[in-house]
Amino acid sequence: MYNQSGFGMMTPAVKNLLLANVTVFLVQMLAPALVPIYYFGLVPTLVTHHFFIWQLVTYMFLHGGFGHIFFNMFALWMFGVELERTWGTKEFLKFYFLTGIAAGISTTIFNWNSPIPTIGASGAIYGILAAYALFFPDRYVYLYFLFPIKMKYLALILGAFEFLSAYSQSNTGIAHIAHLGGMVVGFFYLRHKYRHWGVGQDFFKNFFKKRGPFS
Repeated sequence: MYNQSGFGMMTPAVKNLLLANVTVFLVQMLAPALVPIYYFGLVPTLVTHHFFIWQLVTYMFLHGGFGHIFFNMFALWMFGVELERTWGTKEFLKFYFLTGIAAGISTTIFNWNSPIPTIGASGAIYGILAAYALFFPDRYVYLYFLFPIKMKYLALILGAFEFLSAYSQSNTGIAHIAHLGGMVVGFFYLRHKYRHWGVGQDFFKNFFKKRGPFS
């Protein structure tokens, strides 16, 4: 994906999140014994039966490979910078961890007895995608750097795909429930917090109109 507005200069929260994720990933690759996935990843049965509550945060900083971390951090950079400028650093970090933790809770609830770890920042990233679609619904992004699509359409397509994938319970190794949880919680949180701005109030009502509430 490529953002029509271009890449802005790095903002503090995005920069620190990028550094933290890349650092942990390098430790994972170079000294895996220092970052045991079963202890710091999100293992639902450990959260529900043994109260490993910290896993709801630590799992966000672990990734399963270069492609996994690259696309998550690329999206964080591309959409997060403008959102952080709009909200401020404190609110952006609050939203990032809110949606990431909500994604982890969603995974834990729906797989409460599973011993399989979930890792990655994707839940928070999907929350950021939902936020960007609410604030900039008619902003174009270029899917695969080739195909222009408005954010409001992309967000709904991704949301529908994650819902159908989660419903089918296909064993793809992708945490669809986490993605969906991050998007849904992010949407309703922003709709409530910024209701005086009109964010989200007319998103679906104006969906097929030429311009959205925040263009």
